[in-house]
Amino acid sequence: MPTYEYLCRDCGNRFDAFQSIMAAPLTECPKCGGKVRRLIGGGNGLIFKGSGFYITDYKGNGKKHVSESKPKAEKADPQSTQEKPKAVEP
Repeated sequence: MPTYEYLCRDCGNRFDAFQSIMAAPLTECPKCGGKVRRLIGGGNGLIFKGSGFYITDYKGNGKKHVSESKPKAEKADPQSTQEKPKAVEP
């Protein structure tokens, strides 16, 4: 549910109200009982709390992620690197 900001026209009290989107706007100031108007807010940013956020969750920071790095060279099979004797024709 969003938080709406209100301003009292009589006493200048500025307050927030946590309301449903479908709820009607408040009309009365809790401090003086005067008329209030709902202000247009920019909204709140995204807030991350707790652990569990990783650098790979965000793209475009200019750094290469683990999945984007070059693949490591595979280990060669020791038998395939030994020279095989050449066949001699009679």
